[in-house]
Amino acid sequence: MGTMAPPFDPADLPTGVLMPLSPMVARILAPNPSPFTYTGTQTYLVGADAVAVIDPGPDDADHLAALSAGIGGRPVVAILCTHTHRDHSPGARPLSAMTGAPVIGCAPLTLNDDGPRADAAFDADYRPDRVLADGEQVEGPGWVLE
Repeated sequence: MGTMAPPFDPADLPTGVLMPLSPMVARILAPNPSPFTYTGTQTYLVGADAVAVIDPGPDDADHLAALSAGIGGRPVVAILCTHTHRDHSPGARPLSAMTGAPVIGCAPLTLNDDGPRADAAFDADYRPDRVLADGEQVEGPGWVLE
């Protein structure tokens, strides 16, 4: 009979630390654990010499400082937002101001009726510099994202 692994404790995952996942991808966990975010929002850096930041997370000073440290002075090609939940996109504008990178990704949330509302979880201030179309690519040295 094998031994069982100890139970997973989300508190064991460090926030604000650059965690390499592969030679071209790293993750930084935001300090916002909750039932909605579980261990916290996961922001990804893709690239080696120049990076894309995927889902920059909350507009939180500690998280933005961790992202800046993880970027480490490398050029940021794009700040990509996959969706506009308040734990994923609010950090886009402040990170863009810090790096000069454009905010690229999904369109802002638009609700066309007064029916049941689900907009409280969304970032009403999200405005990308460019909306990506299906199949469009963003690239940097040695990587392409579609």
